[in-house]
Amino acid sequence: MTAPASPVPPFDPRSDGQAVTPLTPVVLEHSRAPERMAADKVRCEACPVLCQISPGKLGACNRYGNVNGELARLDNVHLVRRAGAELVEWKPAPQGWSGELLNDAPVFVSGVGAGTTYPDYKPAPFIIASLQQGVDMVTVVTEGIFSYCSFKVKIDTDRYLGPEQATVRHKGEAVGHVTTIEYGSQFLALGGVHHLTGGSKREGRITCDMMLALGNQQPVELQVEGGAALTVQANRAPIVNGVEEQRMRVGCGSATIGIFAQQWFGHVDEVVVIDDHITGVLSEHQAGKCLDMPATGIRLRGRKSTPGRYFQVANPGSGWGGTDIVEPLSIIEEWDPKHARPGLRLLMVSTTGEHQAYFVLDRKLVPQPAAMPAAVRRVVERIGENCEPALASVLYVAGAGGSLRAGVTENPVLLTHSIKDLLVNVTCGGAPVYVWPGGGITVMVDVARMPANSFGFVPTPAIVSPIEFTMRLSDYRALGGHMHRVRRIEDLLAQGEYKLIEAAPGNPWPLHRAAP
Repeated sequence: MTAPASPVPPFDPRSDGQAVTPLTPVVLEHSRAPERMAADKVRCEACPVLCQISPGKLGACNRYGNVNGELARLDNVHLVRRAGAELVEWKPAPQGWSGELLNDAPVFVSGVGAGTTYPDYKPAPFIIASLQQGVDMVTVVTEGIFSYCSFKVKIDTDRYLGPEQATVRHKGEAVGHVTTIEYGSQFLALGGVHHLTGGSKREGRITCDMMLALGNQQPVELQVEGGAALTVQANRAPIVNGVEEQRMRVGCGSATIGIFAQQWFGHVDEVVVIDDHITGVLSEHQAGKCLDMPATGIRLRGRKSTPGRYFQVANPGSGWGGTDIVEPLSIIEEWDPKHARPGLRLLMVSTTGEHQAYFVLDRKLVPQPAAMPAAVRRVVERIGENCEPALASVLYVAGAGGSLRAGVTENPVLLTHSIKDLLVNVTCGGAPVYVWPGGGITVMVDVARMPANSFGFVPTPAIVSPIEFTMRLSDYRALGGHMHRVRRIEDLLAQGEYKLIEAAPGNPWPLHRAAP
């Protein structure tokens, strides 16, 4: 969008709206250029690399360039449009916008494309005032440079990915490790400062490339030492050893017994739900006892926990219920003839319903494959119906401390305290974040809720990501903010040098969350 100069008087928060210098594009402040640098080059100070950029060329990060002898950020700041808000192209008054202040601002200034102010003794690139429900608000906007950052990846699968603490590799380099299993999902910790800066240059570069792709919701191929080959992409089904996952399990074997026991009652005599962690046996389970089901004499391998719950019936793998089982009958040690009988009906099923088999005991108490009755199949199908689609969820975790805070205030600890006191709403590209308790400003955000291509990099190596701090104007003044750099959203809109994007569905409006 293009627009004439703003007809609205510039905003001065110190004097209730008295005129000051209008908003101008952010120009990075340069220290003295090296003596040997060619006169037609410009030096970029957006990161510690300090690129010397020739005319018409880009810096190493592909984000800043030499445009007619001036250092320029090559992507305009991204404004997130509030759902349902109308924002038309600005035209000269009186045909269009006449310069009035915009209550309940229809846009939010995100950090995507905002640029950086390294070293951060300078104010953030954008410190923007707006109105929300009649309250003066301020959003401090920047793209932070993060070495202390990582991704926590949740992979919905029962299949064995690898032992805990196993190294995860990308293009042969160590980029993270396997962590814990959490009820149908397995977690990876990827990236982090040790991989970015603590290993070889290649390890740092490969880690940075992997993190950039993962944050920008692109597919990434990973290999777990002693485990699976993975393809992971935010909010997409994970691919494990070349097979795309379809279902996240309904529960462990014991939970599956508990959920469906009453629906199986009367149609089968025994059900075994095979699971790598807790395999369930219906007749022994408390659910079966409550239904007064008789004992069947089944004896399973593994370690018995409480009645009807067995641990370690098999090794982890890609077979039934996340085990290495291909033949389900292999986990049955014997049948006690005191309770087993010919004609006994046995269902064996996995926690997703993808594996199932139906047997009937013959005269020698040997299970024989049989056609599964329709009533039993309906319950098996219901297991699948209750399984949610398998996804890979990618959460970005970053320590927003250090000099980044100096771009917000001259006394950084006040920003930290204000966030913990819930006076400041932190967002990444307009997406809501979780701020971890304890010291510092450690944020965690779902990258699927952030704008596309939110992440950049600098070749130190480090990740560049958007971050915004929104609060009441009075609170910004109280924490020692850079009040002389506050400008109104109307001025930015009047300049027209921005890219308009839609708010992600389901994201709360950042200004509304920060308003009282």
